[in-house]
Amino acid sequence: MKRVFTILIAVAALGSAGWFGIHALGGSRPLASIPIPLRAPENLPDTPAEWHGRIDYRTLDRQLTGLSQRPEMAGLAVAVVEDGELRFVRTYGVADASTGAPVTPQTLFRWASVSKTATGALAAALAKDGSVDLDRPISRWRTSLRLPGGAESRVTLGDLLAQRTGLTKNAYDEKLEEGQSPALLRANLVAAPLQCEPGTCHTYQNIAFDTASEILGEAANKPFADTIEHRFFRPLGMVSAGYGMDGLTGAKDWARPHRGAQVRPVREAYWRVPAAAGVESDIVDFAKWMQAMMGSRPDVLPPRVLQIAHQPRVRTEPLYGSALRQSISDASYGLGWRNFTYGGHRLAGHSGAVAGYRATMIFEPATRTGVVALWNSDWGFPFRIPFAAIDSYHKREDTRWLDLDELPPATGGAAGPGPATMALKE
Repeated sequence: MKRVFTILIAVAALGSAGWFGIHALGGSRPLASIPIPLRAPENLPDTPAEWHGRIDYRTLDRQLTGLSQRPEMAGLAVAVVEDGELRFVRTYGVADASTGAPVTPQTLFRWASVSKTATGALAAALAKDGSVDLDRPISRWRTSLRLPGGAESRVTLGDLLAQRTGLTKNAYDEKLEEGQSPALLRANLVAAPLQCEPGTCHTYQNIAFDTASEILGEAANKPFADTIEHRFFRPLGMVSAGYGMDGLTGAKDWARPHRGAQVRPVREAYWRVPAAAGVESDIVDFAKWMQAMMGSRPDVLPPRVLQIAHQPRVRTEPLYGSALRQSISDASYGLGWRNFTYGGHRLAGHSGAVAGYRATMIFEPATRTGVVALWNSDWGFPFRIPFAAIDSYHKREDTRWLDLDELPPATGGAAGPGPATMALKE
């Protein structure tokens, strides 16, 4: 006990300098090869006096306040990075409608399919290290995936992460939601229908995509989730970020899933495919991940790793739905990563949806300006938030993405997704 206390004192002393390297107790091997920041109280830009930049943050705050008061919503957390700097953090609504507990900057939400960006980044990092070959066929790894016609002998790891398995979109997701084993479902994909010849088109997957957790864990000689946490999240100071249902529900401050004003049961299904949808964090750490994806932390994610992960590998249909879908063109997919054109600007990132949670991370690489947003309801309308902020940055006034006048009047009662829901099954 005395030894542990001494170690804690030493860590605290190092932390006073701002950084420390974490080592396993009783051993000398570091968990990370670079310093890891201690989490101190955040000096967040969460008041109007601290909002500075090209974006009209006061207008954005008013719009988000109105949005959060819609009956389709429960809680919402938003952060904006402008010119590479965190310029805006704001939370709205409730983490739990049954208790009235508010959303705070420390409230944990699920990333849903934005988790795929971490998987792609790990694959790219291991490829740069020479630990994996993205052009190696899936069959040459010890995996549970079996594809129609033995296509796993032709589909590569790069194809898998670019969603080029050829399987019908979201194959067997409903079986995963029923509680069936992901490994068994991957084996049974041998009998699943194909949308195209494997390796020739983009068809979005979760169960097949999670084959990456088997491959990358084997390549790293460490469990998949631990590898990402130790290689990326901890060095980036993302101490709230992690994998697994217990990581969310065991936290002191976490957002319950909602449908309208009703708290819904937490569903474990997509945590069982961690490479596809396993991450949770608070909004501040989500913003740190976006900044790293922008290239702000080359010590953790070097430019070559980001280039490998983000480069387009296959053309896709535009994402989202309705008017926003019509405003997007030239869409493509990298390694768990989306690229597309909006308003003449190239944007990048990913969005996600699981029962009772939505998440989005969209930014403009050229200006390192973008938005992360997390909310605990099934409503799709808030996927518009990044586009409103980017329009404000570019002083574009001909769009009104957060104009609530197009929606039915708010009644204050429980509501379903409603007519403004955007099609996004990720």
